[in-house]
Amino acid sequence: MPDNASSAPSRRTFLKQAATAGAGAALLPQAAKGQDPPGFANGGPVVVASDNGEPAVRQALTVLADGGSALDAVIDGVNIVERDPDDITVGHGGIPNADGTVQLEAAVMEGKTHRAGAVAVLEDIPVPSKVARTVMERTDHVRLVGAGAKEFAKMHGFETKDLLTERAREIWVRWRETLSEDDDYLPPDSLKDEGLGAQLRDVQRHYGTIHCSALAPNGNIGSVTTTSGLFYKIPGRVADTSVVGAGLYADNDVGAAGSTGRGEANLKNLSSYLIVERMRTGDTPEEACFFACRRIAENTEVPRLLDDRGHPNFNVRFYAVRKDGKAGGAQMRGTGQMIVGDTGGVRRVDLPGLYEALEE
Repeated sequence: MPDNASSAPSRRTFLKQAATAGAGAALLPQAAKGQDPPGFANGGPVVVASDNGEPAVRQALTVLADGGSALDAVIDGVNIVERDPDDITVGHGGIPNADGTVQLEAAVMEGKTHRAGAVAVLEDIPVPSKVARTVMERTDHVRLVGAGAKEFAKMHGFETKDLLTERAREIWVRWRETLSEDDDYLPPDSLKDEGLGAQLRDVQRHYGTIHCSALAPNGNIGSVTTTSGLFYKIPGRVADTSVVGAGLYADNDVGAAGSTGRGEANLKNLSSYLIVERMRTGDTPEEACFFACRRIAENTEVPRLLDDRGHPNFNVRFYAVRKDGKAGGAQMRGTGQMIVGDTGGVRRVDLPGLYEALEE
């Protein structure tokens, strides 16, 4: 691997091929082929979500069709995932922190008033997105964390329950027992066999989050991001999810954006706010998301976070919708998908990767 000093200049040159203002389209596969980014129904309803958000998008469209607000729609949508004990990345059933405790995080924002609410390090409450909304509506604060967030939720009548499912506990125990050869934990012999042991070995430490934004027919925008966070995180860790401008941002005059992936990278660049501001200057959602990916890449200099080509070795994904109904996204590495729903139905849309687009 080349040392960081020698790889950084070429990496920055590579990234800045189209980093000048207004040049984002040079990175887009669609633009390279002389095509416009995909268009969706102008004026709404349009709902976008991360690739685990299909049920959230369907529910959000139903809420909008019944006259609900954009914020009603996205929160009701992600509640489905938050309450699903089979989803190990969000809400009830999420993988716990290093001590075996599930700690949740969420934020909401409405584009008309720019009000926002958030919670972090929240325990025993399965719907952090609803608690975040209550913080927005019933306090003069933006974010509550830890024991204070839980007491606030209980004060407002939210149910409490043990969020650690048996599956999540088994995954955590497997991690704990194989973390080091220098402690006294021993995995049971059954883990050497196929079956449960094989299943647990297949679980990778990763970032689990769902984002959802909606453009209502009246032009109002609502946005939510919710997560159980990085698997086996240090207790008390707060990610980008609950940080307004990082995990999400919404502005009726422009649009909305949200993120999943490595929260620390997103936090240091306030990428969702950056994406909305790029759309304000005329970028399409996809161009704006690519711009955020480039910004993160340019600002990543720590050697342990770079691969042997000097590129970030982690992934971050962005999802955006503009006030005219255009939707799109991008990610740092590889290709992925986002969910888009409008009057034409619900479908998966490909997310292009920064480096794959640059190399075309």
